[in-house]
Amino acid sequence: MNERLYTKDEILDKAKDLGKMIVDTEEVDFFIKAEEKINQNTKIQSLIDEIKSKQKELVNLKHYNKSEGVKKKEAEINALHAEIDEIPLVKEFKQSQTDVNEVLQLVSTTISNAVTNEITDRNGKESETENQNVIG
Repeated sequence: MNERLYTKDEILDKAKDLGKMIVDTEEVDFFIKAEEKINQNTKIQSLIDEIKSKQKELVNLKHYNKSEGVKKKEAEINALHAEIDEIPLVKEFKQSQTDVNEVLQLVSTTISNAVTNEITDRNGKESETENQNVIG
């Protein structure tokens, strides 16, 4: 068994290092570039601004209990979302978000599994030693 015990701060420092490594992956690099392209795309930005404006109108309609207006405004917002979602650059961006999230999930799962396996291994070795001491 490893006699060295780590502090939370030491582990968090390693996690920060790991975070820096993840930022330097192809997945994150593609995500950053896709986000920059979206921010520079006037059509996409115009649609986003239009959605924001309609969302503000929707809040006002809800405040004044205008149910017909709410339904109409929600339909308009949904149509704009659908229009944005059909733009190839947006599809690439959303896929890059998924890819980055998969990397993060993989890292999280790997750490969790490693901790579980290490605990199991250590407990198994300790149990064997204890059993040998009792039997032997």
